Amino acid sequence: MLPFLLLASRAEDAAADDEYDAYLRYGGLEERELRRVRLEAAPLPDLDLADYSGVIVGGSPFTSSDPPEGKSAVQHRVERELSGLLDRLVARDFPFLGACYGVGTLGTHQGAVIDRTYGEPLGGVEVELTDAGLEDPVLKGMPRSFTAFTGHKEACTALPAHAVLLARSAACPVHMFRIRTNLYATQFHPELDVDGLITRIDIYRNAGYFPPESAEDLMENARQFTVTEPMKVLRNFVDRYAR
Repeated sequence: MLPFLLLASRAEDAAADDEYDAYLRYGGLEERELRRVRLEAAPLPDLDLADYSGVIVGGSPFTSSDPPEGKSAVQHRVERELSGLLDRLVARDFPFLGACYGVGTLGTHQGAVIDRTYGEPLGGVEVELTDAGLEDPVLKGMPRSFTAFTGHKEACTALPAHAVLLARSAACPVHMFRIRTNLYATQFHPELDVDGLITRIDIYRNAGYFPPESAEDLMENARQFTVTEPMKVLRNFVDRYAR
């Protein structure tokens, strides 16, 4: 099998490694089947898409809709590299799955309105599939409504006409969409289970995402949820596109 490519941008090693392990576990992949490139650490290398089954973009500390003057040089570089890669992926309708940061990257590339209108706090939300979502092969076997973990400052306010809306929540009108046949973006995290979210809260408790004193409450809140369905997105994506 040709490997999948995970493009990551978490600077903290513990968070980056935990994310990678989650994609391995829920994608049903071995390490040789998921190559990781950490974009925050070095420029994106030259890629021959013929070497890969598909491309996955993980979550990120970067926020696409921030004013350009507020972005670091690293963020500007990562955005340029991802935009150039998406030029190639969209043109070829090459398998792509962007998780959380995928909405900002693929959405911006395709002309969606990405802003801070529909941010959601860190925790569990009920996500509802649209009729198109129920019929999509990457959402195969999933119920109309399921619980997922999310936490994002920005979201998609309006999709371009050529995008297909696949999922929404009460507070966020776009939780998943598709471009062409094979390019997907989710706002929820398909790789996060309860233990994964608790680990991430612990790692980021002093990173400015939330008041440090609220970390224990956020962890306890995470334990109140049962999150089992979003991970099917990863396995379905892998099963559909592995070659």
